[in-house]
Amino acid sequence: MPNVDATTTNGTSRARPLDEVMTGANGPGAPPLRVEGGRRGGKRSGEPTPRSYYDLPVLNKPVWGAPDIPGYLFLGGLAGAGAVVSAAAQLTGRRELARSTKVVNAGAIGLSLFALVHDLGRRGRFLNMLRVFKVTSPMSVGSWLLAGFAPAVAGAAISELTGRVKPIGAMATAGAAALGPAVATYTAALISDTAVPAWHDGHTVMPFVFASSAVTSAAGLGLALAPVAESGPLKPLGALAGLAELGLTKAMEKKTGLAETTYHEGRAGMLMGASELLLVCGAALTATSGRSRTRRAAGGMAVFTGSLLTRFGIFEAGNASTQRPEYTVEPQRRRVKDRSNGREDGRG
Repeated sequence: MPNVDATTTNGTSRARPLDEVMTGANGPGAPPLRVEGGRRGGKRSGEPTPRSYYDLPVLNKPVWGAPDIPGYLFLGGLAGAGAVVSAAAQLTGRRELARSTKVVNAGAIGLSLFALVHDLGRRGRFLNMLRVFKVTSPMSVGSWLLAGFAPAVAGAAISELTGRVKPIGAMATAGAAALGPAVATYTAALISDTAVPAWHDGHTVMPFVFASSAVTSAAGLGLALAPVAESGPLKPLGALAGLAELGLTKAMEKKTGLAETTYHEGRAGMLMGASELLLVCGAALTATSGRSRTRRAAGGMAVFTGSLLTRFGIFEAGNASTQRPEYTVEPQRRRVKDRSNGREDGRG
């Protein structure tokens, strides 16, 4: 383990292991390591759990607020996947499904932008993000995606409702469908590209969770709005996407390691538990609805609401994970040790 110099109380210096500096163990006035176990996803009983000085959080809590940001995450996904559903409905002659989803898409992206700007505080801050394009910044890429996607879905909806400029409406529908998958998933990169343990540590699975959640919400709402004669393809889509969302969310939770507990405790735990129940029940209702419009609508709204709660649950879990020092310290210690072992192996 590499050493660092630390100044003692009498002004002299001594070498201390780096893991002590990172956890605050054995420092002047620092509390001892606690022994903790038995929590789901936590450490084994009898193993010390790293602590920061006086158990203060290592990370600041995200400044993003609810319901603005989780609403922005959900509504953007709904509009992105919904744009693909609209284009497919138009190509297959499902007029009522195409019409209803186009209107929903326009409303969803409008509300998503409103929520984002409201959280930013001033409209100018969103416009400032369009001054440059930075491919390594999820926020920059997302801002430009929204700048192109929002006019496209609005144009498609206006053309559908007025019956005018149909060629332009068709082009807008196709353009929105092309951008839709990226709009539905870029927010996964946005929140994963942070130091928040419950988000960052699951970054390899998060985009798939957001993609399946977006498809679930779009298919569920389509089942609730479209007539039985037009919503047939949405039955298996809504059921399978809902179950995929549930399975992928579980896989993402496992990827977060110690921070997995935040998905099963407090407000996040209640939201995720309700989401699981709604997704399972909604998928079952949808798959067995037959020709019943009522059962299809009920199943569709169940998976739609389950998808909504998934986004809010993920948001709350991220906030909670910043308040537990061990979720930040322990992964850092492991990475330092892995790098140290790798260098030693290389010298050997």
